[in-house]
Amino acid sequence: MMSSPLGKLSPAQFLRRHWQKRPLHVPAALPELRDAFSAEQLRALACRDDVESRRVSHVRGRWHLEHGPFARHALRHPPAGRWSLLVQGADLHLTQARALLHRFNFIPYARLDDVMLSFAPPGGGVGPHFDSYDVFLLQVRGRRRWRFGAQRDLRLVKDAPLRILREFRPRHDIEVGPGDLLYLPPRYAHDGVALTDCITCSVGFRAPAAKELAGAFLQWLPEKLALAGRYQDPDLVPQAHPARIGSEMVAQLERMLASIRWRRSDVERFVGEYLTEPKASIWFEPPAKPLPLEDFSRSARTRGIRLSPKSRMLYRAQHAFINGEVVVVPAESRVAVRALADQRELIGWRARSIWLARTLHEWYRAGYVELRSR
Repeated sequence: MMSSPLGKLSPAQFLRRHWQKRPLHVPAALPELRDAFSAEQLRALACRDDVESRRVSHVRGRWHLEHGPFARHALRHPPAGRWSLLVQGADLHLTQARALLHRFNFIPYARLDDVMLSFAPPGGGVGPHFDSYDVFLLQVRGRRRWRFGAQRDLRLVKDAPLRILREFRPRHDIEVGPGDLLYLPPRYAHDGVALTDCITCSVGFRAPAAKELAGAFLQWLPEKLALAGRYQDPDLVPQAHPARIGSEMVAQLERMLASIRWRRSDVERFVGEYLTEPKASIWFEPPAKPLPLEDFSRSARTRGIRLSPKSRMLYRAQHAFINGEVVVVPAESRVAVRALADQRELIGWRARSIWLARTLHEWYRAGYVELRSR
């Protein structure tokens, strides 16, 4: 079992003192992480079309960005100059990465995003930048130099394919080795440069921008609206300029739009569906020969079930949300459903309700849940 990634700090102490407030450096936070991932694993993932990967290079003073999937020969012959290979969502494909992500479950799953792995030779990095979300940076292999600090000037290099800071004025300069952790709050400028062949793990968190959230909500809302009436103008009179939009029309349409309302329950449902919606690159693989309901229930009782590594599951009140879908959970099934969401597995399950048995079986047939190995 992995030790605490926070060193001597408890999760409560970390959240109170550091979370979204100030950085934290913990030497030897997870010594067992040393060499947990290999460069060959990253290369193999970067060649797959179901994995999001990028290669960043800095050649002759210019930044370049390539997106995967990559051909194997392209990764065997990397570009000249400084470069880094980045693999997003490693927790979906590597058991070790998934286990690592769950070491940070003192942060709600609604905020946890994924594990990114990066490999770089000496001098490699992605340039000075800032993230709009919290990030834990864990060194897996080799050594890396991190410079970082809070700064007000967050202007970016014009026309660069990456968000590179135009001016970088770090206040801290540290060197990290395998097992070391560095936590950075949002919008902290930082730059990491590999000193040796280097693998770094980044645990990122979701923090949707207000504009992004509003856009998604306004796309979701029309299905829930029940507005009556239609524009009408029984007192219309001729106007000298037919192309002019009349003030009465604008006023009536303003009143119609002002009648749009939503309740807390609408926001709760939207948030659950939005935060569990799988990324565009993710698809689920149903079992090739799914078991019938009775056989599935029997196997689940003896073996237990678990969420697919790709599944996102949350709950609130009587609702459970899984991969962008919502169900109303009967009272007698809520303990089991919440246990599955919190622990990502359900062992010793006893299907005391037909609803629970059928719902879990539907999720199994969709590839959302799996039977545990014997």
